[in-house]
Amino acid sequence: MVSKVCSIGLEGLDGYVIEVETDTRPGMESKTDVVGLPDASVKEAMNRVRSAIYNNRFRIPECNMVTNLAPASIKKEGTVYDLPILLGILISTGQLPAVNPKAVFIGELSLTGELRPCFGVLASVISAKNRGFEEIFVPAQNADEGAVIEGINVYPVENISELAEHIRGENLISPVKRDISQLKSAAKASVSDFSLIVGQHGAKRACEIAAAGGHNIMLIGPPGTGKSMIAKSLPSILPEMTFDEMIECSKVYSIAGKLTKEMPLVLERPFIKSNQNVSMASMTGGGSSPTPGLISLAHNGVLFLDEVAEFSTRLLETLRQPLEDNSVTVNRVKRTVTFPSAFMLVCAMNPCPCGNYGHPTLRCTCTPQQVERYMNKISGPLLDRIDLQVEMPPVPLKEIKSARLAETSAEIKKRVDVARQIQQERYKGESFNCNAKMSSAAIRKYCNLTDKAMETLTQVFERTALSMRAYDKLIKIGRTIADLEGKETVEAAHISEAVFFRSLDKKYWNRTGV
Repeated sequence: MVSKVCSIGLEGLDGYVIEVETDTRPGMESKTDVVGLPDASVKEAMNRVRSAIYNNRFRIPECNMVTNLAPASIKKEGTVYDLPILLGILISTGQLPAVNPKAVFIGELSLTGELRPCFGVLASVISAKNRGFEEIFVPAQNADEGAVIEGINVYPVENISELAEHIRGENLISPVKRDISQLKSAAKASVSDFSLIVGQHGAKRACEIAAAGGHNIMLIGPPGTGKSMIAKSLPSILPEMTFDEMIECSKVYSIAGKLTKEMPLVLERPFIKSNQNVSMASMTGGGSSPTPGLISLAHNGVLFLDEVAEFSTRLLETLRQPLEDNSVTVNRVKRTVTFPSAFMLVCAMNPCPCGNYGHPTLRCTCTPQQVERYMNKISGPLLDRIDLQVEMPPVPLKEIKSARLAETSAEIKKRVDVARQIQQERYKGESFNCNAKMSSAAIRKYCNLTDKAMETLTQVFERTALSMRAYDKLIKIGRTIADLEGKETVEAAHISEAVFFRSLDKKYWNRTGV
């Protein structure tokens, strides 16, 4: 007798249907085979399945048994096929009735028949729903992350005995539902606030522009000027995520195994900080079975590289393609996986190895060659992809002593939210929703410059060796500044301010440019 049970396999964030077919026939000796391009963990499933069957008072008769995972052309990896393989055996041998053809089953088994939690459940639930399935049975510990998706019933399964009773109709399992509004109340607020930062008004303004348009930003200054504090405060002024953005981020975190029962959905924009010793695979994603890296975990949020000049040049160069394409592709011998990586890059760095280059009172001990070598860790093409460059000088003691409470993050966020709302309305129907992600064609369509603004931009272009990418970025930044002021057109003052925040190339890199 042949049985069929459906499951879901994952390729990056996308899922595909796996049909687990089981055929049992009488034979002189008991023999089992798993076919359909399984990896080692899938082949080992039969040992876990046999123990789970015996320990729950089911039986495996003496017979020849073949389990096929179709389509056979795709390599099957992981332990999520344990549950459908077990059900296929029990149905094929007549110990359970056939399951609903509109149901999907995923889960790893323990030897006692308990279901262990697994990665990627949220992505699997979304894929099952998109392919017309009505039910999905998952390990109980993963049910909450899948239950945030409407339009499909998510059933939490503790063990196979419980599931068998449900299939027989004896003791039905109730589907799980999670109210997202309740989850929002449990989200942690940011602990950093712009009101706690003394001085650095230019850096605060640049962060407001960056948050309003989704722009990349670099902070340069001596140690102790507040670069890290500014960067850590940035999430407090970012706009709230839309539901679609929450789902996108949560799918990445689900595959990485970072969702929990208490917080089954990513509700706040991610803030990912990396150290200088991070490996290439950790940054971009990788492994024999590719998993998301830090740049994908920062999707729809912020990737913060502190002391960016201390990172390896090779690693920094790998950021160029994701910054341009908003995605990263991990290539393996027989597998290519693409993960999303639409993040804001925030970099902080000293102006030289000792940190005192340009300091008004402290002496720099670095040679010109050391300073040049240090700054050149940031290549021209990478610097070209960073929209805003901000110099953060030391705050004078007089200003520190007389400092009053500055503008709060909540007040800045109000302006940012208004600007982002303008952009969301403007870009309805587009594949992007903020100014920083506009293509060259979109710039021509949505960025109307006044004659004076175009004249200012032309003068800058003629005066400096400005690349076309930098030219477009000035227009994007000007568009964001105009949105913050509620202006329909980009004016000369907006372009001038944009130029001001892209003026450090000559000073620190000795390169022509804005």
